Amino acid sequence: MRRRRPGWRDSVGDAALALVLLAFGLAGTAPSAAERGVTADARAYALVVAAALALAVRRRWPFATLAVAAVTTTAYLLLYPYGPILVSFLVAVYTVAVHRPLRPAAVGGAAALALLTVHVFAGARPPGLLGLMPAAAWVVVPFAVGTTVRLTREATARNRAEEARQLADGERLRVAQEVHDVVGHGLAAIHMQAEIALHLLEKRPEQAETALAAISRTSKEALDELRVTLAVVRRGDGTAERAPAPGLAQVPVLRDRLAGTGLPVTVDVDGEPVTLPVAVDLAAYRVVQESLTNVLRHAGPATAAVRIRYTPTEVDVEVTDTGRGTAAQGRAGGGSGLAGMRERISALGGSFDAGPAEGGGFRVYARLPVEERP
Repeated sequence: MRRRRPGWRDSVGDAALALVLLAFGLAGTAPSAAERGVTADARAYALVVAAALALAVRRRWPFATLAVAAVTTTAYLLLYPYGPILVSFLVAVYTVAVHRPLRPAAVGGAAALALLTVHVFAGARPPGLLGLMPAAAWVVVPFAVGTTVRLTREATARNRAEEARQLADGERLRVAQEVHDVVGHGLAAIHMQAEIALHLLEKRPEQAETALAAISRTSKEALDELRVTLAVVRRGDGTAERAPAPGLAQVPVLRDRLAGTGLPVTVDVDGEPVTLPVAVDLAAYRVVQESLTNVLRHAGPATAAVRIRYTPTEVDVEVTDTGRGTAAQGRAGGGSGLAGMRERISALGGSFDAGPAEGGGFRVYARLPVEERP
């Protein structure tokens, strides 16, 4: 995990903590020593001050802070009984465990523990072996708490990074699907119109001119829609001024555009059209667009029929053709064709089906809820 440099707020917080522990140490050292019949002199207060003030830079230099706290606390315990200085030592151990990797932090904690246990066997009033347990507790407990906090923070950071990666992957997939739908349909229509133009160029040049005009119009429309899609991606907030997103209302325009490619398309609407959420309307339109594009690419000479049925709770979209209904048509587009349509519909809470029709040809069917999934 990348180490974060402490900011000015961290420094101010550390300085404030150091002053609080300094005040606590100055106020509590004399009473704590007096309880055990010892008088706290200037040397005791100097050690308390040094241990507390070292915490002002605890996040910037954790190991240096721990070294100062360990040395001053050990010196204090060699001369005086337990006192408030141990709180400063505890905070220093916790800081190393939180802000440094486990292995170097463990080495630092072990060194601090070894130094602290000196007073168990030496000094004015050594407690002996019975003092090992409380001495170890002043290191083990804050180290365990600090390690737990650090691991929790790292896990949270990893989860956030993973969520951000998943969101970015989802956005890339969405953009890829949009670009595929726009460019794929436009290029398929242009290819078909170009084939017609080449076929008619020598025998009937006036009809070839019509096909070339259709190519020009189709390419302009595809470029305009692609420009809009990329503009929204660049802005990232969806507030760019642009034409409304395509929807089922544009299906007749799509039908007229494909008429110039030699693909007759009929559109049948059943029920009273309702205002759909933008995502639902766009997904339904893309189903029609991608299905008709696949007909152009794979069905051979064929006709196509689009049926749209509105109900109070759902909208059904069905596209059938009279073409070959080949396996290639069923696999059309790979991850961005039928599979992409299925993912788009499923994400909105709908159902999707595609396959050869009973009477020949190919059938694509999608059912979408009128209300977008929250």
